[in-house]
Amino acid sequence: MAESHNMIEPFEPQQVRDDGKVISYGTSSYGYDVRCASEFKVFTNINTTIVDPKNFDEKSFVNINADVCIIPPNSFALARTVEYFRIPRNILGIVSGKSTYARMGIVVNNTVIEPEWEGHITLEFSNTTPLPAKIYANEGVAQLLFLEADEVCEVSYRDRGGKYQGQIGVTLPKA
Repeated sequence: MAESHNMIEPFEPQQVRDDGKVISYGTSSYGYDVRCASEFKVFTNINTTIVDPKNFDEKSFVNINADVCIIPPNSFALARTVEYFRIPRNILGIVSGKSTYARMGIVVNNTVIEPEWEGHITLEFSNTTPLPAKIYANEGVAQLLFLEADEVCEVSYRDRGGKYQGQIGVTLPKA
């Protein structure tokens, strides 16, 4: 289905593993293990701004473009998937963290990917530990699970004109 509907670009039809040198990504049993790109936004309190979803201040982040992102203790970072998604009208996706990171105290926020949404998925990482944590770009960081409905939805994300439709890159909150 992923190939015939051009759902995932670039698409890896098998799970890629490199004997522990790469955190796995690609097709899994009922989903797809996504990679994160080398574009990160790490929260900082240098500018002492207030985090407000209705009036978000971009000075809350430090932008990092690198193969590795270090998330400070008890902090948070945003990234995006390498893959661009086009979700069919009868499919719902759920983003969930990979156990490799979860076992280190890195939480990937669960996100629902609605029918007919498309774009790069913005990923949210929380470092729940008292130590700095490392996230690797271009390797598996989360899994997108696919649920297929018996019927297509009456109103899709595209029909509603969803505010995150067609997002490219790391997308900040929109009111």
